[in-house]
Amino acid sequence: MSKGRMYLKMLASGAVLCIGGPALIIWVTPTEEELFKVRYNPELQKRSLENRIGKQQDFDTFVGKLKEYSKSNKPIWEAAAEDEARSRASAAEEQERAAFEIQRQRDEIKRHSISGQ
Repeated sequence: MSKGRMYLKMLASGAVLCIGGPALIIWVTPTEEELFKVRYNPELQKRSLENRIGKQQDFDTFVGKLKEYSKSNKPIWEAAAEDEARSRASAAEEQERAAFEIQRQRDEIKRHSISGQ
C-alpha cells in the first residue's frame, strides 16, 4: 500500500468523523418545538405557557438590576447586597407602619365601643 493511498484514506476517515459526527448529532437532536409539543405533558404545557410571561418579567427585572449594579464603581455583589439591605429596611419600615395603623384602628374601635355604651 502506497503512502499516498494511506494518507488519502486517513484524510477521508478524518473528514467523515469531523463532518459526519456533528451532522449526526444535529440530525438526531430534537428541536425545542418537538420537545415541547411531542414529549411534554399537555398539563405541563399549559402551565408553562401561563407562567411564561411572569418568568420573562422576572428575568427582565433581574437583568435591569444587574445593569443598574454594574453602573456603580463597586463590584456587583456588593451593590446587590446594599440594595437588598435597603429593600429589607424599607420592608421593615412598611411593616412597622402597617402595624401602627392596625393598632390605631383597634384603639379607635375600642374608643367607639366604650363611648357607645
